[in-house]
Amino acid sequence: MTTVMLVHGAWHRPSSWAKLEAELHALGHGTHTPALSSAGEHPTAGMHDDAAVLAAELASIAGPVVLLGHSYGGIPITEAAAGADNVDRLIYLAAYMPDRGQSMYTIHGVPDPEDTDGLFPLINEPRTSLYGDLPDAEAEQAVSELVNQTVRSFAEKVSVAAWRSIPSTYVITEQDRAIPPTLQERMAAQAAEIRRLASGHSPFLSQPRRLAALIDEIVRSS
Repeated sequence: MTTVMLVHGAWHRPSSWAKLEAELHALGHGTHTPALSSAGEHPTAGMHDDAAVLAAELASIAGPVVLLGHSYGGIPITEAAAGADNVDRLIYLAAYMPDRGQSMYTIHGVPDPEDTDGLFPLINEPRTSLYGDLPDAEAEQAVSELVNQTVRSFAEKVSVAAWRSIPSTYVITEQDRAIPPTLQERMAAQAAEIRRLASGHSPFLSQPRRLAALIDEIVRSS
C-alpha cells in the first residue's frame, strides 16, 4: 500500500492535517504527518534540519510513499526526497518548488537576510491570506493554533531538486491569497503534471473531501 506523507507548511503543526487524513483513510490510504522542527513554540531549526527529519521518516516507512508538501513544506520535501528510494511521486500543494540553490527568499526575488537567527513574522492577515474560504469560527480556530517559524527555514537553500528525478504533480490553488496563483503557475511549469483546485491556500481545511479525491486520483495514476 502507498503511504501518503503530508508535510505541513510554515507556522503549522501536523494536527492541521486531521480532516484530510480522515478523508484519505476513508479512501483506503495510509498517512504519515511528521512535525517539522522549524515550527513550534521556541524553534531554532532550519530547512536542512526539516529535510533531515523527513529523510529519517521516509527511511522508517516500508513500501512506496507519495510525498506531499504544502506551502513552505515544498522546500524540505525537495531536499529530502532526493536521498530516498521509496518516493514514487512528489505533490506540491500551493507549495514552493525550489530548484537547486534556491530558498524561499530567492524564489520571491528578495535578498538573503543578513541575520538568519530568530523568528519570521507571521504572514499578514492570516485569517484572510491562509483561511479566506473557511467559515469564521473555523478560521479563527486555525489561526489560534499557529506557532512560531524560524528565519533560517526560509533562508536556507536546497542543495538538490528531487523533482528533477522523481515524477511531480503541482496542485495550484486558484483563489490563493498567500502564494499568488501567478507565482504558483511559474513554479508549476517545472512539474510533470499540473492540477487545479478552486480554493484558497488551505484546501485541506476548506475542502478536505475534494482534495482527498484529487490526491487519490494522483496516487492511483502514479
